[in-house]
Order: sequence, then C-alpha cells, then structure tokens
Amino acid sequence: MSAKERETANVGAGLWKGTGMWAWVLFRISGLVLVFYLFVHVWVISQGRVGGAASLDNLFKFFDKPMLVFLDLMLVSAVLYHALNGVRILLMDFGVGIKHHKAVFWVCMLVAALALCAFALKASSFILG
Repeated sequence: MSAKERETANVGAGLWKGTGMWAWVLFRISGLVLVFYLFVHVWVISQGRVGGAASLDNLFKFFDKPMLVFLDLMLVSAVLYHALNGVRILLMDFGVGIKHHKAVFWVCMLVAALALCAFALKASSFILG
C-alpha cells in the first residue's frame, strides 16, 4: 500500500477507530463518574453531622445491599482505569513510552484488570450476600 493510500484509508472513519481516542473518551467518562461520586460521598458523610449518628447508620444499612456493593465494584474499576491511564499520560509527558504508547496503555489496563479481579474476589462475599 502506498503512502497516499494509507493516508486516505481511514477517511470517513474519524479517530474513533484508534485506541488513543477510546482511552481519551473513557478517561473523561471515568473522571466525570469520580466527580459525581465525590459529591455523593460528601453528601453522605455530611448526613452524620446534619442528621446525627442514627441517620448515618440508616444510610450505611441502605448501602449494604448487593446491588450497591456491585456499584462499589464499578467505582473501583473507574478509579483504577482513571489512575493507571493517568500514570500512562504522565509517563508520556516525561517522554517514556511514546513510541510504544499502545503497549503501555494495554499494560496499564492489564494491571487495572488484575487489581479489579483481586478486589472482586474480596468483595464477592458481600455482592453474593
């Protein structure tokens, strides 16, 4: 394939085919999820001051349901993805792994998946009841 053919091969496909674009989109989504969680977390903790210990205890009992523990698992996955992709971006900012940025991305995702599996094993007793 000539250079001209390679240049025009993805016309119309946009950047959505590349790993980097999906990494960018997921990084933004995970960041928004974490910001939303931060506000919810602050609100829940503030219930201990506003409503007293009984109000906070009731909230904790509510959060001790399998579905909400599963959502905690999803929160951990967002944290792991966001943190490790952030490390990858910092490495690239310092010039480390630029030529192999896709490989660095997949290594970071493998580490995130392994950490998520370890967390899921620990949390499975709570999720399954």
